[in-house]
Amino acid sequence: MTTNASQQPAKGAFSDYPQLLAGTHWIDHLLDGTAVLIRPLRAEDREREEEFIRRLSPAARRYRFLGSFREASPALVDQLMEVDFPRRVAFVALLHDNGKLREIGVSRFAAATDEKQCECAVTVADEWQHRGLGVLLMRHLIDVARSNGYKRMVSLDDASNQPMRELAAFLGFRREPVPDDPARVMHILEL
Repeated sequence: MTTNASQQPAKGAFSDYPQLLAGTHWIDHLLDGTAVLIRPLRAEDREREEEFIRRLSPAARRYRFLGSFREASPALVDQLMEVDFPRRVAFVALLHDNGKLREIGVSRFAAATDEKQCECAVTVADEWQHRGLGVLLMRHLIDVARSNGYKRMVSLDDASNQPMRELAAFLGFRREPVPDDPARVMHILEL
């Protein structure tokens, strides 16, 4: 069950988000019934994003960023926090943890140079995987990409990333090898 409600964007939120998207949020339920808040990423989420990345396992960080590191650099966090609707969109999944909102997942896309294609990524905290959160985050992302005229969504992934392989197949993405790079695959969804 999903409900859609509006709220005013916080002062200082990304000014490029139109009022419609900035005020949008969904209360979705995971497969186990846990309620999560999904909404567009906001400027005030920076510390949550840093903590989210810090809490990911080394394997999850490697799968998401196609490389290894201990701590996200300020430049990487700057890049992740950059949104510019409709070219760069990000949704976060949040829940209450000891009286504070904690990020447990994020999905995002960025427009490719041809303006008809966008590249996407989704990351779910290790302890929240296999509960349907990746599907929920991606469905919201796919809906927004379609409504903004994108014709294709792609994801470049590590070929050994089994969770992404399963998620992509479930959502209808086709899988193709990356020429000259057997360690990578491309998941492609015609929108």
